[in-house]
Amino acid sequence: MSAPATPREIFGKLTGLISAGKWSELPELYAEDAEVEIVFSPVPPRRIHGRAELRKRFDALGASDAIRLRAENIRIHETDDPEVVIAEFDYEGLYPATGRTFRTANIQVLRVRNGLIVETRDYHDHLAFAAADGRASQLLAALDR
Repeated sequence: MSAPATPREIFGKLTGLISAGKWSELPELYAEDAEVEIVFSPVPPRRIHGRAELRKRFDALGASDAIRLRAENIRIHETDDPEVVIAEFDYEGLYPATGRTFRTANIQVLRVRNGLIVETRDYHDHLAFAAADGRASQLLAALDR
C-alpha cells in the first residue's frame, strides 16, 4: 500500500484539475467534512462545509463554462506542520462569454490529512475576477449593503 499524497502533491493535483477545467473531479480531493474559508469573498458564502457543498459549487462552474483558469508561477512553502502548505500562485483567467482575460495573485493555505484536503483558507482577488467578468459594479453595490 502506498503512502497518501503529500500536501504539496495534493495542491499540484488541485491546480492541475482546475487548469484542465476538470471541475467534476475536484471534490474527490476533499475530505467528506472539509472546511473551506474564502477569506476575502465580498459575498456569501465565505465558508463552505463538506464535500457535498463543494461538489455543488464545482458542478455549477463546470456546467456553465463560465470561467477558465490556469495556475502559473506556483510557489509552495512547507511549514513546521507536516499537514500544511502555503501556496502562492497566479491565475491566468478567461471568461468565455465576454472574451475578457485577467491575471490575479492568490494564496491558499491547505491542510491535508491522509491524502485529502481537510481545510483551506483561500485568499483570492475577487475584484479582479468581477472586473474581468463585467460584474465589478454589481460587486461594489453588494459591498455597500
